[in-house]
Amino acid sequence: MRIASFPARRAFALAALATITAVAALSTTTAHAQGYPNKPIRVVVGFPAGGAPDILARLFSEKISPSWGQTVVVDNKPGAGGNIGAEAVAHAPADGYTLALGTVGTHSINGALYTKMPYDMVKDFVPVILLASTPNVLVVHPSVPAKNVQELIALAKSKPGQLTFGTPGVGTSLHVSGELFNTMAGTKITHVPYKGRAMAIPDLLGGHITMMFDNLPSALPVVKEGKLRALGVTSAKRSASAPDIPTIAEQGLPGYEAESWFAVFAPANTPKDVVEKLNVELNRIFELPDVRQKLATLGLDPVLGSPEKLAAYQKSEIAKWAKVVKESGAKAE
Repeated sequence: MRIASFPARRAFALAALATITAVAALSTTTAHAQGYPNKPIRVVVGFPAGGAPDILARLFSEKISPSWGQTVVVDNKPGAGGNIGAEAVAHAPADGYTLALGTVGTHSINGALYTKMPYDMVKDFVPVILLASTPNVLVVHPSVPAKNVQELIALAKSKPGQLTFGTPGVGTSLHVSGELFNTMAGTKITHVPYKGRAMAIPDLLGGHITMMFDNLPSALPVVKEGKLRALGVTSAKRSASAPDIPTIAEQGLPGYEAESWFAVFAPANTPKDVVEKLNVELNRIFELPDVRQKLATLGLDPVLGSPEKLAAYQKSEIAKWAKVVKESGAKAE
């Protein structure tokens, strides 16, 4: 009988070891997915209770518990434009038990606004699902003679620097919506930052500032009362919550789009099958009729889809807002 040479035996042994390692890794991953979740899941929201990110996280919590038999704890960690909450998830164990309810700010805008970020918006996370979006709406004081976006642009160009738009602060999605408008329209509407929406709205209602980009759900009641005039929504298409308000894009600024969006992210290196299990369950939850109805009443449009869809969208949003921030010179306070 011929005995194999030492090099041949060594090669065979290495190949066998590689096969065993691969099978073991596959078995471990499969076991991880089959056993997930076996303890409570924490969803970190980088904003106070009551806002859209918090509401979405609580819908997740309410609906997932009966089907998975585990509770979902919503953990509000507000501050630094959502960065404090996002950082907590970026540094959490990559096991699927700590998730971030990310936003357009925490995962696309803040990287360009903050000189020093406590996390990398892409490398420190794995996308799970893009849950929903909501447009902002451009509202003006009734004394403003412009009745549509084109008339507003003409008015702003005739009075460079004299018109003003208020925001809840530098770096908010409402701020960059205004900066994008200035960039695309070629206008010089002066930014007036406030420390929160609650301080900006009274000045707008009093006519002390000309206009504001506001979240659609917040602005609609005031618009319906006739205290403000809505000129256009910032989304690519009209909102189902306010179909009579045209988009800014269809009024002379094609390509204008500035939506607030909300998505779920997990820490980087979270097992792929766990991410897929979360994605399937969240798609199911946010397709439920009662959840859809709840979103509609809040002016939120469900998006959903695959992790890859979120990754591609996030990439495009990072590029878009980096350009807007650079051109505007905006920096976080």
